[in-house]
Order: sequence, then C-alpha cells, then structure tokens
Amino acid sequence: MEYSILSDIGSKRGTNQDYADSYVNRAGYRLFLLADGMGGHKAGNVASKLTVEDLGKLWSETFFDAGTPEATLELWLRNQIRNENENIASLGKLDEYQGMGTTLEAVVIKENVAISAHVGDSRTYLIRDGALSKVTTDHSLVQELVDAGQITEEEAEVHPNKNIITRSLGQTTEVQADIQSFELQEGDVLLMNSDGLTNMVSAGEILEIFAREDLTLDNKSEALIRLANEHGGFDNITVILIKFDGQSETEVQEVN
Repeated sequence: MEYSILSDIGSKRGTNQDYADSYVNRAGYRLFLLADGMGGHKAGNVASKLTVEDLGKLWSETFFDAGTPEATLELWLRNQIRNENENIASLGKLDEYQGMGTTLEAVVIKENVAISAHVGDSRTYLIRDGALSKVTTDHSLVQELVDAGQITEEEAEVHPNKNIITRSLGQTTEVQADIQSFELQEGDVLLMNSDGLTNMVSAGEILEIFAREDLTLDNKSEALIRLANEHGGFDNITVILIKFDGQSETEVQEVN
C-alpha cells in the first residue's frame, strides 16, 4: 500500500483550517484521518487538529489486527467519533472557541477491505478502472435538496448554499457518522479530500491527472492542489491518496 498526504492553504485564506495525518496501531494497521475545521480564526484550526490527533492517538493504542471483524472496527469508529463530537462541543462553549466544528473523513484498510467513516461535506472517492465513484454522501443542505428531488446533482455543484453543512463534529446533539465497508481491488486508489479540492476541480480533471502514468502518487497530490489553486484556490485544499496494491499494511512492512 502506498499513500500520499498533502495540505495547502489555498490562494485566498490567511490560515489553513484543514488537518490530515495517518496513524499506525500496534498490529501495524493504518488509520487515515482528514478534517476541515470551521469557526473563528483560531477555532477551526483547533477543531480539526484536535479531532485528528485525538482519534489518531486512540487508534495507535489499539491492537486490532487481521482477525478483527470489520463490525468491530466500525463500532470503534462510531463510538470514538461520537465521543470526539462531545469533546469538541464542550470546548466550543469557551468564548475563544465558540461555534467551532469540523468535518471528518476516516479510512482504515484491513487486508482487502476499506472501512470508511464520514461526517460533513469533505469526501472520500474510489478511483477504479478510470472511473471516479463517490463513496460518501455530503451532509449538506444541497444534498438534502438533491435527495428530495428538488435539484439535480449538477445543480448542487454550483448552488449558492452548497457550503451549508447539516452535520459536523462540535454539535451539542449526538452525531452519527456514516460508516461503511467495501472491498478493494488491486490498483484501486482512494481519494480523501476537503471541499477546497472538489469545489475547484471537476471529476474529469481529477481523472485526467490519475490517467498520467508518468506521475507518482505524490506528484498526483501536488497536481490536484496546483489545479485547485489555478482555478481560484478559494479555500484550504487537502488531499489523501491511498493506492491499494493487493497487499495489507503489515504485509508491506514484512516485505520491506
């Protein structure tokens, strides 16, 4: 398994409220985390960084291995994300952090299965055989309009209220993450990103970059962020790319 993590402030923002990282647990399995913070000048930075680091630390202390059922990992993600929502909401009661919150994308790959957890309007995609499929469904006002049949997916992409989200970490009510597991095939790539990428770069442009065999995975992360900035870079831009080569994380470590 090969991966790349890259974040950029964009062309218009004064701070980067996105945060992304990966953490390995005691059995050698990796958790990828991406958060897009919101709130005041400082609050968004705190919410995203704290969420990623809290969940990452908890994951690094687990012993989940090849024999751990996917259902156990799903339950762990659900419970820890619910607890982290309470932590962020509690901190958000302080004046300097009032109203802060964050989206969250989380992915664990165990053998040939990906377990995804999602809150907000950051996204996880699957790139397979030259096609781009959205794994997650935005928790947003315009997605609710799409689901109700009031607007199309194409209209949602340019809707003036597309950035209004309906679910995030930091809410005073209990937050349920969307959790799902799906099988991977050799050559699959997972793209996790903040909306600073997909608000600026089309699906076709993403696929054009991935079709280039002369680019490494890091090169493709750089190309995606560069293109988002060329198109305006109105928001922070964060990308995690994970290429599945048919081997689990622990198998790769043993080969090396």
